[in-house]
Amino acid sequence: MTRVLIALTSHSELGDTGRKTGFYVSEAAEPWAVFTEAGYEVGLVSVAGGRPPVDGLDENDPVQQKFLAAVDLEHTPVAAELDATAYDAIFFAGGHGTMWDFPSADDLLKLAADIYERGGVVAAVCHGPSALVNLKLSDGAYLIDGKNVAGFTNAEEAAVGLTDVVPFLLADELTARGAIHHPADNFAVQTVADGRLVTGQNPQSAQLTAETTVKALAG
Repeated sequence: MTRVLIALTSHSELGDTGRKTGFYVSEAAEPWAVFTEAGYEVGLVSVAGGRPPVDGLDENDPVQQKFLAAVDLEHTPVAAELDATAYDAIFFAGGHGTMWDFPSADDLLKLAADIYERGGVVAAVCHGPSALVNLKLSDGAYLIDGKNVAGFTNAEEAAVGLTDVVPFLLADELTARGAIHHPADNFAVQTVADGRLVTGQNPQSAQLTAETTVKALAG
């Protein structure tokens, strides 16, 4: 049985705007649907454990409702409680909250590195690639150094009015770590696969990024 882990942010404050954030529900729900359809066992993990904060929920979206009904959001484990050998892939869902806690979530990053170095797939969508900014392999190299990636673009951050709110611009930071960032038009579907690294640009890319992860797992 192929097992995939969906990683979620535990950060709920959108900088000092007074607005709430969290994980963007569609970016977990749509991949969950793709993975369960493929016959995978899907687990959740969050940075702080317990109930992660939810953002972007569409009460009328059947995929999101099915996801929320099927998973135990109240009791997500932390990475330190999990064993990398039990998982074939990890998928970092986005949401602006990830920008604050994914880059410093050391246990989560180590879990992802271990999955990758065992031959597994690391995938991320939208702001989820913020996890890749500080993700190092056992030799000390950044996983994304020299790799082709997608992620929320500077133009998209400007379009949603949060350029000066986020702690860094994701596309710039990915590039600074040696990644080759491939931006598409604002909110166009864009998924980039580089071997066992699969990344997507925005919420619109969540389903394709998950489908591409399935292909990467199939070898």
